[in-house]
Amino acid sequence: MRYMCDCTYIYVAHNMKKTLTIILILLIIGVSKAESIITAQYPDKIIYNGKEFNLNSNPLEPYFDKNPENRPSMVSTALWRGYVGYFEIIENELYLTDMKISVSYTDEDGSYKQKWSSIYRLYFPKQKKVKIDWFSGILILPHGKIVEYVHQGYASTYSKYWLLEIENGIFNEARKYNNKEFVKFKKRQFEVFKKTEEYKKIYTELKENDEYNDDKFIKSFISDFVINYTTKFLTE
Repeated sequence: MRYMCDCTYIYVAHNMKKTLTIILILLIIGVSKAESIITAQYPDKIIYNGKEFNLNSNPLEPYFDKNPENRPSMVSTALWRGYVGYFEIIENELYLTDMKISVSYTDEDGSYKQKWSSIYRLYFPKQKKVKIDWFSGILILPHGKIVEYVHQGYASTYSKYWLLEIENGIFNEARKYNNKEFVKFKKRQFEVFKKTEEYKKIYTELKENDEYNDDKFIKSFISDFVINYTTKFLTE
């Protein structure tokens, strides 16, 4: 299962590369989904080891990709997917425990306000929690201090990261990295991934975009997105 760049973590080091990356994404996934990359997003949330973290991943997206008619309407470019999902690792399984949308209203003074309203019961009226058994991938949990804030997708970088490997809703393994270790892990993951058939397939798809088919740029692009293209830890 390929976990597409809808839910991607992006860090772009140079302005030129940033521009080309955004253009390439626009060509690949379209304008509406690219808004999530151009604009900073409200993250999903997850409780892991009793503590709540932001998620640089969106485990509900495979469900809504298959069932687009069920997706909440987008109300903001800062929330292109239309909702914020709340998850928890319970007895080594990934569960959805709530889903909220941003609702606009006018108070008694005529002031414009927004609040978060749960829509979970609209989808799951009889279940307190739902196992996300359709999801396989590596969840990214950034935490600690912000190393660099970038008003773009999930592009801001943090001092610490948890990575959780999930297979069909089952929690397999957790890894903890500081910022530098996280960058090194992505490089190791990419070196293994580029030897696979899945890498060749993705490379070929990107190569078909004639205006942006530079080999060096494509490899750098896939390297940036490697965690979102791979569903397992491929290296120590």
